Amino acid sequence: MINKKEIVAMLLAGGQGSRLFALTQKKAKPAVSYGGKYKIIDFPLSNCTNSGIDTVGVLTQYEPLELNAYIGTGGFWDLDSLNGGAYVLPPYMKGETGNWYRGTADAIYQNINFIDNFDPDHIIVLSGDQICTMDYDKMLQYHKEKGADCTISVLNVTYEEAKRFGIMNTDTNNRIVEFEEKPAEPKSNYAVPGLYFYTNEVIEIAKNVKPSARGELEITSVNDEYMKRKQLKVEKLGRGMTWFDTGTHDALLETASFVQTIEKRQGMQVCCPEEIAYKNGWITSSELAELSKIYMKTEYGKYLKDLAENKFGEE
Repeated sequence: MINKKEIVAMLLAGGQGSRLFALTQKKAKPAVSYGGKYKIIDFPLSNCTNSGIDTVGVLTQYEPLELNAYIGTGGFWDLDSLNGGAYVLPPYMKGETGNWYRGTADAIYQNINFIDNFDPDHIIVLSGDQICTMDYDKMLQYHKEKGADCTISVLNVTYEEAKRFGIMNTDTNNRIVEFEEKPAEPKSNYAVPGLYFYTNEVIEIAKNVKPSARGELEITSVNDEYMKRKQLKVEKLGRGMTWFDTGTHDALLETASFVQTIEKRQGMQVCCPEEIAYKNGWITSSELAELSKIYMKTEYGKYLKDLAENKFGEE
């Protein structure tokens, strides 16, 4: 039975994170603890909930045990509804054959049956190992208003940082001419942070992707195909957008320091699933107060208690 959805999120969470070494020897990068109370995957999952996306496929592969147990049925992010939810999607056997995910495009294609269950008009593909706070619905509206088949986000980074990302290259007329995945010598500093909107036609395109120079079936190749068809739109993330990669120890430390500053200076908690649920009317103030008792000896617990008692003066 098809449970029709406007949009389904596919969250890529199978990365090894080899540059983090000891932190990821026995767990996938999205399962790495962060900031004393989170795991990295909390951020994209909370963003989905806050953006009204209630159906999320989490594609796991490398050392998935801790990540799978942590996600469970998605209840922590209010993603355990009867009509949607968080679904852990590892590679699996089909008939007498089966393969590991051979890249991001292949991971999407191998889960065509999951996507078909919801017959979505749009598919959002997200990285599960990046830290940002973003309302995906705004980009979805841009995608729909432009009548785009593919919309990708880009933001400016330094040329040194550009070596760690997919990069969008343009010609002298600012037209998109190619995408490169983690180039050794970047030609531009337009980084693609791993946020893509597609119509459901993307499944057929992903099916026909050829291996890249790195030997993988990459989402970059999918975007290349849309570019060749002149069906691709780009949304540049503004200067006020805060987004962090977590690929190195320095990046993790930088991000943690930033979040700590926000929380101390503004008196708010970043990526707070209980607050999201409360403000969306999914739990009452009494239920929020009860949840706060779990963390009562921490600043997080005190924040939830104050929120339940409306000490921030919000309606």
